[in-house]
Amino acid sequence: MGFLDFFRSEKRGEVPAGSVPVSSSNFLELITGFAGASSASGVSVNIEKALGVTPIWAAVNFLSGTLAGLPLNLYQRDKKDGRKILKGGLATMLHDAVNEELTSFAWRKRLFDQVFTGGRALTFIERNQRNEITNLWPLDPNQTKAKREGGRTFYESKDGTATNTYQAAEIIDISFMLKSNGLAHRGPIMTNKDTIGLAIAATNYSSKFFQNGGVPPFAVSGNFQSAKTMGRAASDFADAVRKASKEERLALVLPAGLEIKSLGVDLEKAQMVELQRFLIEQIARIYSLPPIFLQDLTHGTFTNTEQQDLHLVKHTLTRWVNDFEQQLNLKLFGRSNTRRYVEANIDGLLRGDFKTRMEGYGQAINSAVMRPNEARRKENLPDDPDGDKLMIQGGTVAIASQNTEPPQEPQDGA
Repeated sequence: MGFLDFFRSEKRGEVPAGSVPVSSSNFLELITGFAGASSASGVSVNIEKALGVTPIWAAVNFLSGTLAGLPLNLYQRDKKDGRKILKGGLATMLHDAVNEELTSFAWRKRLFDQVFTGGRALTFIERNQRNEITNLWPLDPNQTKAKREGGRTFYESKDGTATNTYQAAEIIDISFMLKSNGLAHRGPIMTNKDTIGLAIAATNYSSKFFQNGGVPPFAVSGNFQSAKTMGRAASDFADAVRKASKEERLALVLPAGLEIKSLGVDLEKAQMVELQRFLIEQIARIYSLPPIFLQDLTHGTFTNTEQQDLHLVKHTLTRWVNDFEQQLNLKLFGRSNTRRYVEANIDGLLRGDFKTRMEGYGQAINSAVMRPNEARRKENLPDDPDGDKLMIQGGTVAIASQNTEPPQEPQDGA
């Protein structure tokens, strides 16, 4: 059986009309069984190899861990108090454990790991006969296909030998970037395979540079009478290098009559330090991360590091939090819901230092924007009996209450 005959018999390379495997970032991944796609550098790229590049490993773990660690609460709108936090049932599920096997953190970490690598994550919402949500179950994107029938989206997921079909309302679907058909997606690793292939090649080259015990290339000179003698001298030198590396010696013992001369290898250039830094910046761009969060402080200062911290929350985390919240609210409660909603709290990421927080709370309380107890709760302090009242500075009055009459001139003799 030939290579093409194998795929014809198994039909692995065929994509049914209107159906797209949600795990495949491109067609080459599909027909090769995720073996990898060739990059411009000649290196085969897949998710496992990409995660071997330190900046990508750091970016994926940082983003997914940070998003998974945000407090996730269930609220109910209240006409009197605005909103209140709900406890028990679905609230406990989202905050603590989504099923008997997974904590909420583990579920969210796994979800965003898949988004930032393959580009998509899927979760099935299990309901009982009363339409109450009982569990959330992650689906394997490698075993799931999205298809559209009658203008509606469905998901086909393999579970062993069985294939289950789910409606779109039953699946929490988070994708890195959807294609124009709304079914297929683009993953960050395979879409940027040329840049990541270069990073893999640079990492491999830097590692292989030390495979001879860290000894850079040398020229061997001596009184060689023939090509055979020259070859034997080269072999003797290579054996001496391997023996010194194995025995962890700091000096080489050379055969008599041989001299060595370094070819002038610059260790910094051999390790491609500038290229490595450039690749960190490129990977930071892929994930919209300030470089300091990939531990690159080359251009970091006290001032711009603080600004990059704000940039992370405002321009990177916020969009993923919004996508996650809206998916949960739509799929858990439906489009017509107006009472309950899920919200991830990012206030902790913006708290700043103690002095800045206290100054902010003071301004908010004195301007009747916050109640004292609201500020105390943010600092995990108990409520004060008189802390639920709005307050304002005594000298602040409404503009309309100002005395607008011009001052009277003093009379003679006064």
